[in-house]
Amino acid sequence: MAAAAPSWPPLSPGERSVAIEVLVHGPLSRTEIARRLGLSPGSLTRLTKPLVESRLLVEVPEAGGMAEVRQGRPSQPLDVVADSRYFVGFKVTQDMVYGVVTTLRSEIVARHDRPLTTRDPTEVAALLARMTGELSRGRPGVAGIGIGVGGLVEDRAVVGESPFLGWRGVPLAALVEQRTGLPVVVENDTAAFVEAETWFGAGRGLDRFVVLTIGAGIGYGLVLGGRRVPYAGDEDRGFGRHWIVDPHGPLTPDGRRGSAVSLLTIPNIRYQVRAATGHDLTWEEILAAAAAEESMAARVTEEAGRALGTLVAQIANFVMPQKILLAGEGVGLMDVAGKVVEDAVRDNRHPQAAPVALETKVSDFHDWARGAAVLAIQVLVLGAAQA
Repeated sequence: MAAAAPSWPPLSPGERSVAIEVLVHGPLSRTEIARRLGLSPGSLTRLTKPLVESRLLVEVPEAGGMAEVRQGRPSQPLDVVADSRYFVGFKVTQDMVYGVVTTLRSEIVARHDRPLTTRDPTEVAALLARMTGELSRGRPGVAGIGIGVGGLVEDRAVVGESPFLGWRGVPLAALVEQRTGLPVVVENDTAAFVEAETWFGAGRGLDRFVVLTIGAGIGYGLVLGGRRVPYAGDEDRGFGRHWIVDPHGPLTPDGRRGSAVSLLTIPNIRYQVRAATGHDLTWEEILAAAAAEESMAARVTEEAGRALGTLVAQIANFVMPQKILLAGEGVGLMDVAGKVVEDAVRDNRHPQAAPVALETKVSDFHDWARGAAVLAIQVLVLGAAQA
């Protein structure tokens, strides 16, 4: 069992706000911190003094060597010590566990993956504990564990339902905590990914931000006022299945026609190609065939690109986000159908509407594991009740 996890010292709400602002956006000068948080110089001095004395924040050299002058003396920017604490993150799929260790700023410093040979919850928890020990070796400052799974998660602790794992009501956080002695947070994997991009990635500093992921399924995350809108139930897994993009579109094996899932997910794109050609091609082979303008692969990926552009446009029309991040293992679609996506976005928007800021991120399962680690970072800096 691991030693007690290092925690932040007790902080007042004001001190915590300063610490989080520096963590997410730093290094920052004291003037900039005061401006961002609407504080007077005196209030800022009162709040930062205990943070610096406890070494939660440290003064760092100014970029370019020019220190800010404050009350007649130079003042260096404040920053966190990113490697003062480490966090373990896991992405659990139906056949693999992907693990990472990150710093306090979510930089990945180590990776470790293991095949999932059983889906028995106690055996999976034991595997996660062993992997935590391996990832923690030589890093005594591990402060928490985050776990991302596909499916419905309750109270950031219990896997209510995961069709990929065949689980219902599994208290995964408690099972792993018992074996590691570390605080554990469990969340839907898309939600974890959205939190990471909101705090440390493409959505940092934005009030309205959307994450759309395509791959084995379709994931959706909405950020309003700089905070992720939590799922009230099973919206994430049901998002693409019930959003009809083309009522005359293809059928999925379960008989749904024209939904985002039927048009955009890798399994269903492969199904369409197999049904038309009799050949079972991998996703990479389909993209290569489409790039070579082979007729069936080109037709299916063009149809998928049109569906993606329509979906992006509809999201933009209703949510008016400052940015939409497209991620997941299916983003290679943009390489062969990017122009089709752009045309479909334009065709489904008002002619005078502002352009949609669409950013594409090529991500693998380690990025999803990093998202889970960010959940553990949030528990440390916000407290379990607010994270």
